[in-house]
Amino acid sequence: MQVLHINQSDIDGGASIAGYRLHQGLLAQDIGSRLLVGKAQSGGNRVASVERNYWIEKLISYPTRYFGFNYLHHINSFEIPKHNFYQDADILNFHNLHTDYFSYLAIPSLTKSKPAVLTLHDMWSFTGHCAYSYDCDRWKSGCGQCPYPNIYPAIRKDNTHLEWKLKDWVYSQANMAIVAPSYWLVEQAKQSILNRFPIHHIPYGIDTEAYQPLNSEQCKTLLGIPHGKRVLMFGAASLKDPRKGGDLLLEALKKLPSSLKAETVLLTLGGGGASISEVVGVDSLNLGYVSSDRLKSIAYSAADLFIFPTRADNLPLVLQESMACGTPMVSFKVGGVPDLVRPQITGYLATQEDADDFCTGIIQLLEDTALRETMSQNCRAISVNEYSLGLQAQRYTDLYHQMLQISL
Repeated sequence: MQVLHINQSDIDGGASIAGYRLHQGLLAQDIGSRLLVGKAQSGGNRVASVERNYWIEKLISYPTRYFGFNYLHHINSFEIPKHNFYQDADILNFHNLHTDYFSYLAIPSLTKSKPAVLTLHDMWSFTGHCAYSYDCDRWKSGCGQCPYPNIYPAIRKDNTHLEWKLKDWVYSQANMAIVAPSYWLVEQAKQSILNRFPIHHIPYGIDTEAYQPLNSEQCKTLLGIPHGKRVLMFGAASLKDPRKGGDLLLEALKKLPSSLKAETVLLTLGGGGASISEVVGVDSLNLGYVSSDRLKSIAYSAADLFIFPTRADNLPLVLQESMACGTPMVSFKVGGVPDLVRPQITGYLATQEDADDFCTGIIQLLEDTALRETMSQNCRAISVNEYSLGLQAQRYTDLYHQMLQISL
């Protein structure tokens, strides 16, 4: 069996990393797997970039973007069947289709002769434009009069009802099954225009050998963290992204007791972490963007808690990584976060948007060493038993076989 994944990138971005991990899991089980992506970075003969005519795309994009359609100008999506990766594939696996490399109007022609699985990484596939709708549920009935035209991916004109209708028509012509990694996204999909397809729950997988608990004190020494310091860890591509809750993080950290701040270091991954120290009065160590699994494992293992104040998320990879390294978590009760942050088991789940409750969770777990140790063991056990790459790959393989049997 040959599987072709179509994704925004191979390793750039959360959805890309999730797709690439699945690709690796399939290869480990001797399933043929290739990636055709908008932006290739890893190299190798199993990864290729979607061929594009940028001049024509740019010309078409002026009217389509003006009227609020961000991605319809990618007409080269209709040329994918000419690629040898597509021709060799038995089944397709779509991933993120909304990062400026693909037109969803091509889905019917691509799935006409080959069945497909669409793995959802957010809500975009069934909304009139947004990746996360927050408190808006207009996507259930057709969108239009969008209350959030400026959230990602932003639109210039509100034609969300028409885009919703276009997606609905595309799906009526497609041969697909749907996979959602979190229980929350499964329920959203069931209430959407995707409910015409079979909807399956298959969580992301993680390499539990690459991500595993390491000696905490040794990891702190390696990172130059003084002995005896408590370590809070936070990771996001940018603190300025409202969805990731950087403002809520700052508010919560400001509320920590002065005595606790004095003995705490904030360890951050991504952009903007260095500025936190001055604002909240907590020493910080910013590692910037980290791609190395080993270095990330060292960071998670050095941390006493991983804190993640997200406003909207599917099944955050950073929480999976933290779990695999045995690091308890504090986050908000939003989206698929409760699948991973389980109260009194793997961490503290604060009330949405409540920085006071988030701060309470940090204090409670930092001060209860025995509870943290129990949670650490639970995190590791759940990661191995529920989120291994092998289990994810097997579930996908079973689904691929089902789809191929139905298509015979």
